[in-house]
Amino acid sequence: MDLENEAVKIYQKYIEEDIDLPVSLAAIKTLIHIIEVSKAETMQGLDGDLNIVINHLKANKVSLDSVTSFTSGCELLKRTITLKANEALLSKDFSVTKQVLVEGGLLFLNNAINAKYKIAQLSQQFIKDGSVILTHASSKVVIQLLIEASLQNKRFTVFCTETMPNKQGWKTYNILKNNGISCMVILDSAVGYIMERVNMVLLGAENVVESGGIINKVGSFQLAVVAKAMNKPVYVAAESFKFARVYPLKQKDISNIFKYKSNEDGHPMTDYTPPSYITLLFTDLGILTPSAVSDELIKLYM
Repeated sequence: MDLENEAVKIYQKYIEEDIDLPVSLAAIKTLIHIIEVSKAETMQGLDGDLNIVINHLKANKVSLDSVTSFTSGCELLKRTITLKANEALLSKDFSVTKQVLVEGGLLFLNNAINAKYKIAQLSQQFIKDGSVILTHASSKVVIQLLIEASLQNKRFTVFCTETMPNKQGWKTYNILKNNGISCMVILDSAVGYIMERVNMVLLGAENVVESGGIINKVGSFQLAVVAKAMNKPVYVAAESFKFARVYPLKQKDISNIFKYKSNEDGHPMTDYTPPSYITLLFTDLGILTPSAVSDELIKLYM
């Protein structure tokens, strides 16, 4: 079997079946499938198959809107099955070992899927009646957080940046509007103008990095800079499977494969926001300060 083609086929199937499925979760589901169908008879062979598939999908950017989230999701799943392997290898039958790994992967996947709902519950203390919230791009966990606040009968207004060039802000706007939440789309260039009316900035993240900073849709950094200049808190909502072992210090430290969708002559799709511009991170591991992220990363990747 050609694992690379099998992986592309199944990955695209997951994306087509659920257009709202995050690429990281689609990647995790794909790798679990590869574990099931792999002909490898040793852990070393299985690990090699997984690496081949990951590198193939990443190199070809198959339906990848976010290479960063894809990468961290794959790394954390591999870490999960590595821990499971110690238990699984007690069996001399590698098919039994593979089944234990699949079960561990499915448990990890279930926790990852439910993470946004846990974050939505944990962060409600920060959404007050009468709040005016500024968001950027389209983050599923941010949207779930705001929907949960609305279900708790909190009254608030959301300004969504348009988020050019793909107008992701309109997607956020439409979902919030359909859920009865007061919201408005603003130009990306109007962030400075609108900031004085805002109580908080609420961002998602494609990755949370070791420093406690984030990699997110381009424009996030400038929004955080304006917020800090005007003494507005910046909160980031992100699932722990987006935590990544990278340590950028400035924009050029982000790998081009993370920044550009097609080639590096295009406009960057992401930027880096340093931890000094972030007030708190809302995660399924709890409410974290940026400085606490490195400790959580150590626990995740131990």
